[in-house]
Amino acid sequence: MTSPTPATPELAPTATQAASGLDAATGLKNLQQLIQLRWIAVFGQIVTIEVVHYGFGIAIPLQQMLAVLAALIGFNVLSLLRWRTRRPVTSAELLVGLLVDVGMLTAQLYLSGGAANPFVFLYLLQVILAAVLLPAWATWTLVSITTLCFAGLAIFAQPLPLQSHTPRGLASPYMLGLLVCFALNAALLVFFITRIVANLRERDTRLAALRQRAAEEEHIVRMGLLASGAAHELGTPLSTLAVILGDWQHLPTFSSEPELAEDVAEMQAQVARCKSIVSGILLSAGEARGENSAETTVCTFLDEVVGDWRRRRPDNRLRYSNRFGQDLPMVSDSALKQMIGNVLDNAFEASPQAQWLEAAREGDALLLTVCDEGPGFLPAMLQQLGKPYQSSKGRPGGGLGLFLVVNVARTLGGGVTARNRDEGGAELRITLPLTAIVLPDEDPEHVD
Repeated sequence: MTSPTPATPELAPTATQAASGLDAATGLKNLQQLIQLRWIAVFGQIVTIEVVHYGFGIAIPLQQMLAVLAALIGFNVLSLLRWRTRRPVTSAELLVGLLVDVGMLTAQLYLSGGAANPFVFLYLLQVILAAVLLPAWATWTLVSITTLCFAGLAIFAQPLPLQSHTPRGLASPYMLGLLVCFALNAALLVFFITRIVANLRERDTRLAALRQRAAEEEHIVRMGLLASGAAHELGTPLSTLAVILGDWQHLPTFSSEPELAEDVAEMQAQVARCKSIVSGILLSAGEARGENSAETTVCTFLDEVVGDWRRRRPDNRLRYSNRFGQDLPMVSDSALKQMIGNVLDNAFEASPQAQWLEAAREGDALLLTVCDEGPGFLPAMLQQLGKPYQSSKGRPGGGLGLFLVVNVARTLGGGVTARNRDEGGAELRITLPLTAIVLPDEDPEHVD
């Protein structure tokens, strides 16, 4: 049985495309965080204006401040519409959003005391958000602008009739404003920075997984090239052996000796099997694929795979159950054949006395479950399922079969899970989406 090779690579996105998708998803999540933070800012400004104007009786330009607040609401509505387009968000867009926030905050502070307003320290919130979300150049741009805004407020802002120093402690509106500003900064930083950092960590984790996947796919390509080259080299000597054995079969020495004739026939059968394996390697490598591909159905394909495997393993104890249900058309694929055969080979080697294969349909996916009564998987293998060279057989180069099975399933958009059964033995579950294996442009509910 040859080791399976991945099916058509176009079915899976490249690592670069996937990484770009991760950056886009992270940018959208970060934009969503800024939108939520801006709604909190709107609510906080409404409460602050009401308390200062009506609670403390401090004269502030109410209409002008509400106009700035309306502009902030309008911008946030536009940001929300932008987020709903699901288009990738760039660092420049996030910088523009933070600059708008800084501009609105500066306008409110200008109308309410400038640098003497205790809420001037909300600039720090914008700077910290920029440090987390943006590249260095954008962060320093925001630092420069907020510094200039602070300096401008100290010179040009409208004065606020509020004393900076008072012996009344928290009874002072200024000191109370400082306390509220500090608590607001701290709470918002903890809440939003934690969520933003979680988004970034999730992106980094998935990027690491993509890099590992790219390395594994490169490993598979190298093995595929090696196998293809070896298959080409083996083709000639195998053909020579087949010719020689054919000549031997007609020699009087062999034809008069039944045992010798039987040995020659067995050797011819084994050579034919080797040639079939070589052809399968070349087929999986992409050579002559169009010549051997044939339209079939899911149930017929599975039945043929099991039949071929049983002929190769005449002493098997396989119990096969096909519960797929309504059949669907598909094209026979050698990589899938080899993948299933490889899993059955592993089950047979671990448990010659009993093996099980069940095929079923689970939603829009084909589910293949293979069980045995062997010793089961080692804990280290379950933790690193699908990693190369993880084997319990103790032979050099072992562990590639399951590694390739996992990658074939993953290339088709599916997955592989494994566990040790409570009653003993191992269980391997392969999930393959039907959209990746059935013929397109067919209605699954109305198949002739």
